[in-house]
Amino acid sequence: MKSLVGIISAVFLSFVLVGSVMATPVDTYEFKSVDNQKRALELAHSLRCPQCQNQNLIDSNSPVAQDLRLEVYQMVDEGKGDEEIIEFMTSRYGEFVLYKPRMEAKTYVLWLGPLGLLLVGLMIGFVFVRKQRISNAVEQEISPEEQAELDRLLKRDNK
Repeated sequence: MKSLVGIISAVFLSFVLVGSVMATPVDTYEFKSVDNQKRALELAHSLRCPQCQNQNLIDSNSPVAQDLRLEVYQMVDEGKGDEEIIEFMTSRYGEFVLYKPRMEAKTYVLWLGPLGLLLVGLMIGFVFVRKQRISNAVEQEISPEEQAELDRLLKRDNK
């Protein structure tokens, strides 16, 4: 009986240890007001982690994201505006941290590229359809030799 209790306690202890190793840290920052907390969370959701691919600061568990979350929280509590915080982040980490890059000369390709590709695709489709219509509209004339061969084949099939 003692060995069974020992085995059960060892299994339980191993589950507790494994569970504690896999646990992720939770941010416990105290905001001055509920409005500041909401604003900080919205900002952190709208900013991308510079280390992770396509994860915002809230979803990412990287050390960089944790530091940036804390930075955003502190800046909001200090009374800085959203634009000021976003400007700080982009000056430090570049436009990559924004999910929606600004409309600037260097981001025209991002904003106008899909529209340009759509227009090119429509033009190619238009040219292709037009060529098909033109080739179908022109009657195919056959030579007298081909007509004689066709008549001979049709007579053979009718027999």
